[in-house]
Amino acid sequence: MTGEQRGRSLDRSILRLAVPALGTLAADPLVSLIDTAFVGRLGKIPLGGLGVATAVFSIAFFMFNFLAYGTTPLIAGAVARGDRAEAGRITGAALALGLGIGLGTTALLLVAADPLLRLMGAESELLADATLYLRIRVLGMPALLVATVAHGVFRGHQDTRTPLFVSLGIAAVNLVLDPILIFGLGWDLAGAAWATMIAQWVGAGVFAVLFVQRREQFVLQPRWPDRRSLRPLVGAGRALIIRSGSLLAAFTMATAVATRQGEEVVAAHQVAFQLWIFLALVVDALAIAAQALVGLHLNVRRDLARRYSSRLLTWGLVSGLGLLLVMAAARNYLPDVFSNDPGVVLQVESVYPFIVLMQPLNAIVFVWDGIAIGASRFAFLAGSTVAAAVVTAAVLVVVQLRAWGLAGVWWALVAMMVVRFGTLAWWHLTGPLSSAPDPSPGSPADG
Repeated sequence: MTGEQRGRSLDRSILRLAVPALGTLAADPLVSLIDTAFVGRLGKIPLGGLGVATAVFSIAFFMFNFLAYGTTPLIAGAVARGDRAEAGRITGAALALGLGIGLGTTALLLVAADPLLRLMGAESELLADATLYLRIRVLGMPALLVATVAHGVFRGHQDTRTPLFVSLGIAAVNLVLDPILIFGLGWDLAGAAWATMIAQWVGAGVFAVLFVQRREQFVLQPRWPDRRSLRPLVGAGRALIIRSGSLLAAFTMATAVATRQGEEVVAAHQVAFQLWIFLALVVDALAIAAQALVGLHLNVRRDLARRYSSRLLTWGLVSGLGLLLVMAAARNYLPDVFSNDPGVVLQVESVYPFIVLMQPLNAIVFVWDGIAIGASRFAFLAGSTVAAAVVTAAVLVVVQLRAWGLAGVWWALVAMMVVRFGTLAWWHLTGPLSSAPDPSPGSPADG
């Protein structure tokens, strides 16, 4: 097989996973974008409340995204070894863990919503709207975490098509319910929260049916997981919680700094950040493919895992440049889609260049992150992300003290991505996917 033929073969495998994952990842933030677009028509107070509440909700959710990120490479590795029973044990443990964490988090946020939102800087009408939205939205947390586990399980089995169809269904339910509940029934911001929460439970119900239908394929056993099943997830989860918590601390601090600069600023930050996250998760489709493919091949065919990594990074750069061009072309239209308040639109336009120019950098970082997760280098990811969050926090402190406005907040996010790029590049050049010789067959992976 020639080099060109090998490249095409790698591309086919990548696209087979990445294209459906693209739809899945785009569908998830599409729910938040749909809420943002509809709520933006209610005014800057509800939009700002949505932004602060979403930031707090995201802390709770992304702290536990190890349920997908840890599950994918663990199941892929078990499948590669031919140990489907182990894959089934990991699946059962992850589902039980997701449901338990979801119920606990729901109870905690129902009680702590008000003080957490005050800590974010929400006051008066903004606080009332944010509290109402958060307390309704969090009722869907158990469903969201069960669905998160399901995504990781299907990806580990090299299936990204099934999660795509479920995610599109969730987005469709939310799209239908939003205008009915927000405007038709006059529930305003509460209507957006109810629409999203109901859509999440519909998605969890569909996944539950699919697991019952595929219980033999996934070797699922209806029993409470034992310590052996939980151990690999807990080990991965500890490091990934630190990683996710560091990212969320940086994002939350950015939202808090924006909140303290006024209602227009935090509303504009909500719009800009949702666009940024939407684009980030679109590129993250390649990271999902990296998690599955590197996790499948690293300890069996390291040379193949290395080739997949290089190809994925190339795809990441191309995707980032493509998104840069698309967002640049939409500069005169997108800000008006999400708000009819002139002040908010003006603030969004002031930071729109950050959204555009960061795309190539973001794309490379997200793909590298997926490669490292696929290689199960969870401890490295935890440490490097903590370093990036510390730098971001330092910049945000200066932004607050110097009153540098929303542009200063976004410079802090640029600093975070630059640090992540540097640490991931160092790991890639020195770790298990470097040009060092492969280990002898059966030896453990290093790095």
